[in-house]
Amino acid sequence: MRIRFKPWARKELEESSFYIDNPEEYKGKWRELFNENPIHVELGCGKGGFISVISSKNANINYIAIDLVDAMLGLAKRKIEEEYKKDNKPINNIYITRYDIERIDNILSKEDKIERIYINFCNPWPRGKHRKKRLTHTRQLEKYKTFLTKGAQIFFKTDDDGLFNDSIKYLRESGFNIEKITYDLENESKFWDNIETEHEKMFKEQGIKIKALIASI
Repeated sequence: MRIRFKPWARKELEESSFYIDNPEEYKGKWRELFNENPIHVELGCGKGGFISVISSKNANINYIAIDLVDAMLGLAKRKIEEEYKKDNKPINNIYITRYDIERIDNILSKEDKIERIYINFCNPWPRGKHRKKRLTHTRQLEKYKTFLTKGAQIFFKTDDDGLFNDSIKYLRESGFNIEKITYDLENESKFWDNIETEHEKMFKEQGIKIKALIASI
C-alpha cells in the first residue's frame, strides 16, 4: 500500500515507549522486554487496524508488529494508543518496529520462542521474478522456521487467489501442516476470531471473497 509521507511520524515513533528502533539488538532477547507470556508477530502491520485490536483484547499475549514504512508505523502507533485508551489499559504487551521483513531472521531467534505469525493481505507480487518477495514464499518460510517454536502457527489471509494457492504449495514444501483452510472467510463464522482489516472491508464491498488458512510447524 502506498501512503503519503507523514512528517510527524518519525518524531512520534522515537518518543514512543513501545517503539523499537534497533530490533537487531534484541534478537534472542525479546522476552527481556516482555515476560513469559506467548509472543505473536504481525508481519506488515500497516496502519495498525489489526494489531491494535488484537493486542488490546489479549493482555496475556505479547505482540511484535513490523513494518518498513515510518508513515505506516506512525499511524499504527496512534491506532494502538486509541484502542488501549478505550478501556484505560496500559500499553505493556506490544512493541512496534521498523524493519525489512526479508531479513527478519536478523531480529528473531529460537530463544524468542515465537508461537504465532499473522500475515494479513500482504503484497501478492504476481510477476514471476518478484514472487520470492512474497511473505509466504518458501524462502521466507525457511527464515521463519529459524525462530518459530515447535507447534507454532501461521495465520494468513488474502484476497488474491493466485497468492493463496501458491502459498499453500509453499507451506507444504517447507514442511508446514495446513490445519484449516477456507476460500470464503466471511461465511466461516467459526474459522477463527476474525478481526476485519481495512483491506478486508474494502475487498468485501467489492464482492471479493477472502481466503484464509492456519498452518503449523
